[in-house]
Amino acid sequence: MNWAFLQGLLSGVSKYSTAFGRVWLSIVFLFRVMVFVVAAEKVWGDEQKDFSCNTAQPGCHNVCYDHFFPVSHIRLWALQLIFVTCPSLLVVMHVAYREDRERKYREKRGDARLRLYRDTGKKRGGLWWTYVLTLVFKIGVDATFVYLLYHIYEGYDFPSLLKCREVPCPNTVDCFLSRPTEKRIFTLFMVVTSLVCILLSMFEIIYLVGKRCFEFSSGDNRSNRIQTTTLSSGSNLVESNAQTFKGKSKPETPAPSYYIVVS
Repeated sequence: MNWAFLQGLLSGVSKYSTAFGRVWLSIVFLFRVMVFVVAAEKVWGDEQKDFSCNTAQPGCHNVCYDHFFPVSHIRLWALQLIFVTCPSLLVVMHVAYREDRERKYREKRGDARLRLYRDTGKKRGGLWWTYVLTLVFKIGVDATFVYLLYHIYEGYDFPSLLKCREVPCPNTVDCFLSRPTEKRIFTLFMVVTSLVCILLSMFEIIYLVGKRCFEFSSGDNRSNRIQTTTLSSGSNLVESNAQTFKGKSKPETPAPSYYIVVS
């Protein structure tokens, strides 16, 4: 793994995230990715080799293992982490697109001071929607994989003794799972961290939507205040002009002259 590339990628994602997003990023890469890479692979590395059944019937061992573990936990978590972390890159790509567009605009106009955006990393317009949609996607991915893990394995428990009645087993055979307690602990840990990430993403969506609604309401109030101030200043100007005209004396109109012509 190229840690320098990963560090640069994480710093870019963290730069354009909110406080909730930075906490989510820390939980994902410290408590999920690192635990997955360092510990989980070693715990599940021998799951099929150490899965034993008390029968010598050919094929029974493989059929029972496939019945109880249709999908490996390691591969399922790997897919989950890939689908959860990739949407965060869309925000970085959107910011890079804004920066490239602004650079081309400056080159076209020939003025380095021109700007298309007040801040290319500020979550406004399309970038705001991209950020919110990535949060919705991450919530959906985590919730889906938590449900799949519960549905496929019929819960998050790992009993030490499993009863298998699959063909070609001659009868009901007993199968034994290696280190069930350790696997149960790691599974619950990954599920709890997924639920925490879901809550953080939901809080972040509420924060972003609430902030945007507050900005809209404060902007409307500001425009109303400006309009009221303009109208009041205009009425004051009219009143002052009227008072000025009242203070001036009206010009006297000379009376018309009449001449009598005697013929």
